[in-house]
Amino acid sequence: MVMMSLDRAAIAETEKLIRPHIRRTPVVVVGPRDLGLEGPEFQLLLKLEQLQHAGSFKARGAFNNLLSRKVPRSGVVAASGGNHGAAVAYAAVQLGIPARIFVPAISSPAKIARIRAYKADLVIGGERYADALAASEAWMRESGALPIHAYDAPETIRGAGTVGLELESQAPNLDTVLAGVGGGGLIAGIAAWYAGQARVIGVEPEACPTLHAALEAGRPVDVTVSGVAADSLGARSIGAEIFPIVRAHVAKALLVTDDAIRNAQRALWDALRLVVEPGAATALACLLSGTYVPRAGERVGIVLSGANTTAVDFDR
Repeated sequence: MVMMSLDRAAIAETEKLIRPHIRRTPVVVVGPRDLGLEGPEFQLLLKLEQLQHAGSFKARGAFNNLLSRKVPRSGVVAASGGNHGAAVAYAAVQLGIPARIFVPAISSPAKIARIRAYKADLVIGGERYADALAASEAWMRESGALPIHAYDAPETIRGAGTVGLELESQAPNLDTVLAGVGGGGLIAGIAAWYAGQARVIGVEPEACPTLHAALEAGRPVDVTVSGVAADSLGARSIGAEIFPIVRAHVAKALLVTDDAIRNAQRALWDALRLVVEPGAATALACLLSGTYVPRAGERVGIVLSGANTTAVDFDR
């Protein structure tokens, strides 16, 4: 059953709540040929969420959690591959709330530096996101801190849904919206906003196929995660709250290689001088690799979700 209170009205209310604390990120129209795309002419629009506070769309869900829930004196706790942790740390310092963030060893130096810059209590341990999540849950039981889930919570999904709200207002009448998928919070929020008004497609690395595996199995299942985008798209399974939403409103899940993701990062830099992390380039990678071919005249929107990486090392 689709989660209650996750519709356009709920997302619009969330947008009003968090608006004073987040940026309205721009949309850029790009000529497909600028990115080396041949074939039928179509319209391509990029939503630049890497310009959001703390470097990713995750600030939306972080602020919604902290503003709409009762926070105890012990503060909040979050597990993250890096972006969610940075967003929670940023929101917490802005609102004067204590925060402890758990990240795995694969989290990139750029993301760890972000979290430290926001003065959160940072704990690094374990190899994958699942390890950080287990450690955060142990701290929650010990401290009484409020857990802020990276993707599988109504408040987090509603925050992500405001990306869709903004995108529709800035670029009306899109035919297709492409977004990267890790645990699924971003794609679920966008899909809940559009709810069939545009075709929403999730794109995942072949090495992190959580949504693809869930759709094949008919339920969330654990997968092994690795690869270049594992620090942002490396959830072990799609969220249980998220799966009914994506099954109802996401058209399909496409898979791309790590090489295709790196090529998309380079293309964004070469053509537009935009730096994004591997997870953020994943959706574009399906266009540049030919995994998704738009029809003539199609209006395609792509969410560039984050840029917590270095400007020069695209092989990280």
